[in-house]
Amino acid sequence: MGITLGQGIGAEEALTGESRSAQHPGSPAAPLTAPLTAPRSFRLRVPATSANLGPGYDCMGLALDLHDIIDVVATPRRDGDRPQVTVSVEGEGAATLPRDATHLVVSLIERIMARHGVGMPDLEVRAHNHIPHSRGLGSSAAAVASAVIIADELLPDGLTDEEKLQIGSRVEGHPDNYVPALRGGVALSWQEGDRFHTVPLIPHEELRTVLAVPDVEQSTAEARGVLPEVVLHADAAANSARTGLLVHALTSAPELLLAATCDRLHQEQRRAAFAPSMALVDSLREAGHAAVISGAGPSVLVLAAGDSAARAAWSHIADHAARTDDMWTPAILPISRAGATVEEYPR
Repeated sequence: MGITLGQGIGAEEALTGESRSAQHPGSPAAPLTAPLTAPRSFRLRVPATSANLGPGYDCMGLALDLHDIIDVVATPRRDGDRPQVTVSVEGEGAATLPRDATHLVVSLIERIMARHGVGMPDLEVRAHNHIPHSRGLGSSAAAVASAVIIADELLPDGLTDEEKLQIGSRVEGHPDNYVPALRGGVALSWQEGDRFHTVPLIPHEELRTVLAVPDVEQSTAEARGVLPEVVLHADAAANSARTGLLVHALTSAPELLLAATCDRLHQEQRRAAFAPSMALVDSLREAGHAAVISGAGPSVLVLAAGDSAARAAWSHIADHAARTDDMWTPAILPISRAGATVEEYPR
């Protein structure tokens, strides 16, 4: 559960949309109250996500049936004591992520609670990470959604749906991955001023997703860093048309997915950053499969119309891997209809 805090947004501003001084002019933050009167324990499941879907750059994404699982045990602490925090990590990130309150998910939980005037309880977090890191599958968005939902569970009055949307979108910097991680399904999201908005898209019953995960990582910052600051008007217009068509194809006409996923805004410009991924995208599209780079890469996503098309795409990925030196793990994954969900309360 590694996260990247928002682009150019301070931590406090990311939580609220305004500066700390604007909220508390000339005065320190209010004292924190104790959050719990009785122990709490729960389990959270949060899905992987794939953003952009070709032309829908920074505004479209979907949730995949691949989940991180987080067990949380919270117990009351005495007033004035520092919270005792322990973190354990299995799977992705086990060798690198911190095991204490410096873990960014725990840090975000604490900041959200402090913004609501509530102190942290003693907290044990056990993360079972299955979402590959740095592969364009929304591991950072999953971490942010985890923190938001855990804070919602621990705050006496919880968070409103609007607060959940705004906090996580600001921390991530854009909502394309975060919204499906939080709410599941397929989403179209946008920003007006400092506010984020989203609408769910109801996917066609024949829509299937096929994922190809490489054995190499790709930094999101590096992938974004090679994008040009200016795009041609013709490219912007072409992408606008394909994004509109993509909404139609996802919801009503999956036979149009190949045309609808044509992108001229970001994928070709980043070809050098993930050349093997683009070679697989090219091969799949030449064979008639609606393949795109998943998020910032290097994973590849195929949107397929029906089970037969999904199996054909899976076989194509396996054949491509056999013909090259590149290592790919293909998988047919359902769209996760649920986002970050408190699934069970262990007894």
